[in-house]
Amino acid sequence: NKLTHTQTSVHLSGTMEPDEAEARNVRKLVDRSLARNKHVEFIIQAMEKAGCKVDATAEGGFFKVEHCHGKVAGGFRPDSGVVVCQNHVKSQQEVDNLLAHELIHAFDHCRVRDLDWNNCLHHTCSEIRAANLSGDCHWKMEVMRGNFSLKKQHQECIKRRAKLSIEMNPACQGCSDEAIEQCFQKCFADTAPFDQIP
Repeated sequence: NKLTHTQTSVHLSGTMEPDEAEARNVRKLVDRSLARNKHVEFIIQAMEKAGCKVDATAEGGFFKVEHCHGKVAGGFRPDSGVVVCQNHVKSQQEVDNLLAHELIHAFDHCRVRDLDWNNCLHHTCSEIRAANLSGDCHWKMEVMRGNFSLKKQHQECIKRRAKLSIEMNPACQGCSDEAIEQCFQKCFADTAPFDQIP
């Protein structure tokens, strides 16, 4: 299995034998997010309205908790759903943002039938949207990362986080800045399934 997208968008393969206690703790965070996070719930409902069923009830369903290689928090596999990396997420806020981020990728995959994750422009647009709509670039998250500016901080965060993600995609190596500039305005303005940036 290959993770197509992650918060840092590295393509992962394989998993290690999971630490059961760690997996259970992260699974509880995932279940809490699925039950209580209004953005996560809204994106899942939007996917289902668009014709993409999301099985959020079963542990082996759309949301999987795994031990992952690499420094990534999770990812989206078009053929099987969202992966949460138990060895890299510890807090509810991290899981909430991660699920919202990966669900934006899943929503994009659902609504754009010919979306090609190996096309750098397609991938870049989805990363811009995910960083914009997931909470990744909320000012509190940026302050915690030590990034703070009053001038277009949100947009700069989106560009920075999208670049981190797409540079892990071999199709985007060497052209990430160009892809971001080419896609930014259109993809930043696309807030679907939300009416505006949540």
